Amino acid sequence: MDIATLSKGLDTIWVVLTAAMILLMEGGFALLEAGFVRQKNAVSIIMKVFVDITFGALIFYFFGFGLMHGKDAGGLIGTTGFMLSGDLSNIHLNISHDTFWLFQCAFVIAVISIVSGAVAERIHFRAYILYTIAMTGMIYPLAGHWVWSTGGWLQKLGMIDFAGSAVIHALGGFSALAAAIFIGPRIGKFTADGKSNIVPPSNLPLASVGAFILWFGWFGFNSGSTLSATNGSIGHIAVTTMLSASAGGAACILFTMFRYKKADPPMVINGSLAGLVGITAGCSFVSDGAAIFIGVLCGIAMVLATEILESKGVDDPVGAFAVHGISGSLGTLTVGLFAKPELTASIGKGYYGLLYGGGWNLLGIQALGLVVIGIWGFALTWIALKLIKLIMPVRVSKDEELIGLDVGIHGVPAYNQDHDFLDLETMKRENNR
Repeated sequence: MDIATLSKGLDTIWVVLTAAMILLMEGGFALLEAGFVRQKNAVSIIMKVFVDITFGALIFYFFGFGLMHGKDAGGLIGTTGFMLSGDLSNIHLNISHDTFWLFQCAFVIAVISIVSGAVAERIHFRAYILYTIAMTGMIYPLAGHWVWSTGGWLQKLGMIDFAGSAVIHALGGFSALAAAIFIGPRIGKFTADGKSNIVPPSNLPLASVGAFILWFGWFGFNSGSTLSATNGSIGHIAVTTMLSASAGGAACILFTMFRYKKADPPMVINGSLAGLVGITAGCSFVSDGAAIFIGVLCGIAMVLATEILESKGVDDPVGAFAVHGISGSLGTLTVGLFAKPELTASIGKGYYGLLYGGGWNLLGIQALGLVVIGIWGFALTWIALKLIKLIMPVRVSKDEELIGLDVGIHGVPAYNQDHDFLDLETMKRENNR
């Protein structure tokens, strides 16, 4: 076995394993969101996650991957690679196209899962399936092409988004915001005079386990984006990821103690996730100290954004926009401030942060890319939901929402302590009375 073959084998193993870590994050999303919503909607959350990972993977295979990573047309769209066929010579990696697809598939599933939390407890299941098709088949792939594909117009400008603070998290966050506004708040969330009622989470230990699974998967998310097992920056990426997540959580502990006189558990959980989101763009290009600052900034901003959204009457049950939209935006912009020359030199762009003497160039490019991606996610989600509404209801009925989507839509509760077995004959007689 020669060195080239060994290197390719190691890189393939690395990318497949980190892709599996990212896919495990779907379990984290499921537990986190099921813990944050009310007990009567836990099954609904799980079913939406299954839609993400099943329909999302299939649609990305048939359409999304080609639009995202196929041969470029005008810097806007890919034109080959549908069903992993056709000319993909524009992809220059030390791994196979199959391996690369698997890693990218894990990313697209994460994007749609961001939106699922913002519309929890009230979106119609069939409408969500159609929206998943739109997100994984067009909305995300086109944005990803602009930034990550050879020839994408933002890529040629020099935008840096190493693992997706903008392409995944800001896009998903602004899409989630559009969906939450479009579908409206849950029944009873806001009073007649606009005050917000507290909706207690059903299971905070479950939510915290979900957050820990997401934290674990994030090492695959960020370090795996090297797409190479021999990349010398893997260790540094893992350290900045850890420091930012820890700083985000710690900042929320102290900030909520100061602001609310008690450490707020849901805010602390989301604070660590905000730190993870924020560092995703620059994890390979910023220092350890900058990673800590980014985590603190994103954690505090997440708390304030959550308060502002509620004051405006926007109902986001799991804080999807505050965590992903706000932190993804800040993470994208801070690359323009903190990217170190010796770390960005490896990508050949020649751009580095304002605070290291790089001028305003990179920061301006980052801001432009963020604005474009945010508007794209918000607008296309709004349009997609408008079109879906022409075909079917986007929101469940009032009765279905009040009884809970688990029983109202899926016909089964998440927790049942009444019987060990169901007597079908007795149930039929009762229903026929």
